[in-house]
Amino acid sequence: MRRLATLAVLPCSLALFIALAPVASADETTPPPTTVPPPPTGTEPPTTTLPPAAGPKLIQPGVTIGGLLVGGLTREEARELVEERFDAPITLVAPDRKVRVTPQELGAAAWVSKAVKTAVRVRREGFQVPLRVDVANARLKHFLTDLGKKTDREPVDASLTLRRFTPVAHPSSPGRRLMQVIAAQKLSLAIRKHERAVELPYQELEPKVTEKDLGQAIVIKRGSNQLLYYVGDKLKRSFRVATGQSAYPTPTGNFEIVTMQRNPWWYPPQGSAWAEGAKPIPPGPGNPLGTRWMGISSPYVGIHGTPDAASIGYSASHGCIRMLIPQVEWLFQRVEVGTPVFIVAA
Repeated sequence: MRRLATLAVLPCSLALFIALAPVASADETTPPPTTVPPPPTGTEPPTTTLPPAAGPKLIQPGVTIGGLLVGGLTREEARELVEERFDAPITLVAPDRKVRVTPQELGAAAWVSKAVKTAVRVRREGFQVPLRVDVANARLKHFLTDLGKKTDREPVDASLTLRRFTPVAHPSSPGRRLMQVIAAQKLSLAIRKHERAVELPYQELEPKVTEKDLGQAIVIKRGSNQLLYYVGDKLKRSFRVATGQSAYPTPTGNFEIVTMQRNPWWYPPQGSAWAEGAKPIPPGPGNPLGTRWMGISSPYVGIHGTPDAASIGYSASHGCIRMLIPQVEWLFQRVEVGTPVFIVAA
């Protein structure tokens, strides 16, 4: 009986315990908290690394365009650098001046865009991209023609001038001429090689008369009927001569000997009233020109011998300069074609 009573009481106690215990509904149930260990002392919390943003494409290292290094540059940077280098003025060196000119003035144009495009595409380091340059030959030729007009010089012959009746020598100087065909070839090559200083080729022109050619000179004083023979500025000999009558005066001015004849014929000057109807006279004792004739650069005027010795010292001729035959032969041996002759009124 006692065991049955105990069993009867146990369910009542268990029921009371269950009734008094709190009961949670499904909605009020929460997951157990997650415990995160704190970071070690002195350590920064981890950060998230983002991938780098894509930048402009760069040319491979060591790549050049026309010999100019563009590796590591962008397309636009390379274009600006190549254009700046190509557009730089070129210095042309002439004998007495330097001329600065742009490639465009010489008719040159570079294919910069094409070269830069190629440089961007290559994948090999140190690749050498050529820069194509075209030159308009007509424009280059026109430029060199104009330059030649400014820089060409004609040679200057040595000469003698008269100062106080004494010859004074003036030295010669060479001339020059721009060699345009060679200059065009040289400039075209220099532009393509991106050179910025070019020495232009000139041909030196030698004078026809130099100081060594200035030996003798003749001075004729018409008023005093004298002929003076000089070597350089030194008087070597003087002669009395006959000059032109007042009706046929010997011309004054600067002349030169243009013809020399031994035993000349005499021909009547055309258009001269005093010689109208006269006939040519062959060489010989009666020839009015004697044995020597030195014609000067004044028509029908010359220095010659005369059989009329009595006329020497007077104004007796028709414009020529008469000398005694032995004296004119002496002078003839010492002068030559080109010898200057100064005739003054003194």
